[in-house]
Amino acid sequence: MKNGPLHGVRVIDLTAMVMGPYCTQIMADMGAEVIKIEPPAGDNTRYISVGPEPAMGGVFVNVNRGKKSVVLDLRTEQGATALHDLVANADVFIHSMRGAAIGRLGFAYDDVAAINPSIIYTNCYGYSRRGPDANLTAYDDTIQAECGLPFVQEQLTGQAGYVGSIIADKVAGMTALYATMMALFHRERSGEGQEVEVGMFETMASFMLVEHANGALFDPPLGPAVYPRATAPNRKPYRTKDGHISALVYNDKQWSAFVAAVQPAWAGPQYATLEQRAGQIDTVYALLGETFAERTTAEWLDLLRSLDIPAAPVRSLDDLFDNPHLDAIGFFERVDTPNGVVRFPGTPAWFSRTPGHVRGPAPRLGADTDDVLGRS
Repeated sequence: MKNGPLHGVRVIDLTAMVMGPYCTQIMADMGAEVIKIEPPAGDNTRYISVGPEPAMGGVFVNVNRGKKSVVLDLRTEQGATALHDLVANADVFIHSMRGAAIGRLGFAYDDVAAINPSIIYTNCYGYSRRGPDANLTAYDDTIQAECGLPFVQEQLTGQAGYVGSIIADKVAGMTALYATMMALFHRERSGEGQEVEVGMFETMASFMLVEHANGALFDPPLGPAVYPRATAPNRKPYRTKDGHISALVYNDKQWSAFVAAVQPAWAGPQYATLEQRAGQIDTVYALLGETFAERTTAEWLDLLRSLDIPAAPVRSLDDLFDNPHLDAIGFFERVDTPNGVVRFPGTPAWFSRTPGHVRGPAPRLGADTDDVLGRS
C-alpha cells in the first residue's frame, strides 16, 4: 500500500472517548504513527458498546483503528519519564484532559515544549480554558444543548431533542484535525511549533451559526438567529404511496421542471421564484407533501432523477453496508484482526498519489507498550 500524506508524522495521543480519538483515527488512516497512551484501566470507550471480546467495543475499535496502545500510569515517575522520552521524538502531542489536570501531570504546553520546542500541542476541551466555563465537564449531549441543537429540533419537530448522532464529538474532532494540520503546515514553512486549542462548545457554536446566524449577524439585527428553511415543521421526508422519499425541489430551474412534469393543481405564480418560496417555505413543503403521497417511491425517484432534481430513498444505517455506490468505490475495507475480519468504513477523502487507508485493527489495551518503549 502507498504511504498516506501523513507518513512520517508521529503523534502522541492522550485523548479518550470520541472527539480526540476520531481526530487521531483520521491521522492514522492518512499514514501517521499514532501512539495511544492509556491509563492502566484503558480508555472508557473500550467498554461502552458491543464487541467480540471485553475492552474491544465497536465504537472504540472504529475510532482507534491503526493505532498503537501504550499503557502508562502518568502519576508515577516511571510513567512520566516514559512519556517524556516519547515526546522528544514526536511531531504532535494531543490530549483531551482539562487544563489543570494535564498541568498536574507535568505535561502542559510549556512542559512539553521545553522537551521538544517544535512540537504541535493540541488541547481538546469541552470549553475553552480562556473563559469562565473552562472547568465544566462536557459531553456530546450537553454541548448539543449549549449550541442550540435541541432548540432548532423543537422548532422542526415540536419537541426539544438531540440529533441522533454524537455530532458535537465528531465535528469537534474534525476541527481538532484541521487545526492540527494547519499548525503542522505552519511548522513546515517556519520551523515553529505552537499550541492549539479546540473547544467543543466553541466549535459547535461556530458550526450552528453558519446558517442560523442569519439576520442576527447585522447591527442592528434584521431578524432572529434562525434559518427558517432548516426549521420549517414540514421539512421532513415526504410520505409516498409505499414509503418515504427525500427530495428538494429547490432552485427555479428545478421548480419549473417539477411543475411542468407533475402539474400540481396548487402551483401558481406566487411560488415561481426561489425568493417567493423562501418566504413561505413551510407552506411549500406542505403542498409538496400532498403531491408526493400520490405516487410510489420508485416512481418519484425515476421522475425526479430524470429532471435532475435531488432525490434519495430513506435508508437505514444497516443499508449503508450493502450500498451499490459505496461498494463500487471500495468504501469499506476488510481488515484481518485477532477477532476475525472487521469491515471498516474507509476514508472519505481520495488522494491520487498518497491515498489513505485503514492501517490495521484497533489495539488491545497495552499491546504495544514494550515495543514502543523499547525503541523510543
